[in-house]
Amino acid sequence: MTHHRVWDPLVRLFHWSTVLLFAANAFVTDPESDLHLYLGYTVAALLAIRIVWGFVGPATARFLHFLPTPAGVTQQLSDMVTGRKRAHLGHTPLGALMIFNLLLSLAGIALTGYMMGTDTFFGIEWVEEAHELLVTWAEISVVLHVAAVIWESRRTGVNLTRAMVTGVKDVPNGLQIEP
Repeated sequence: MTHHRVWDPLVRLFHWSTVLLFAANAFVTDPESDLHLYLGYTVAALLAIRIVWGFVGPATARFLHFLPTPAGVTQQLSDMVTGRKRAHLGHTPLGALMIFNLLLSLAGIALTGYMMGTDTFFGIEWVEEAHELLVTWAEISVVLHVAAVIWESRRTGVNLTRAMVTGVKDVPNGLQIEP
């Protein structure tokens, strides 16, 4: 087993804080409550920090490091179909697509949530519907994300959840490593 430091503390703090805050806002808080607003603003602030970190943080945190390409996505899908196993030190190409999807979804949720509290957009139906649609899309995406993490962890032998907790990705000996 080889050990690779991949996720810095800020990326991990963003990830797990967003998990908890999104879950609390989606499933626990009253959407009309001040707590719902404060949690939403906290997610928006975390998202802003993560976006900045995606340009100035360490290599694996930078968006350019895990920008998915059609060739990379095709290669990963081919690996899955043929049973070929590779470890990616950062996000896999499909994982990167999901990360960008989730970041954009959270941004849309934050924007429409903010808009609903302004005089201009308060009570405007399309804004509320867009907010609810984005939340539903994010919930579906989270379920797919968790399922994919479990699938890829089992398929490759790399415990992706532990890597996001500890920051260290343990790669079985002999497994080809992609940057």
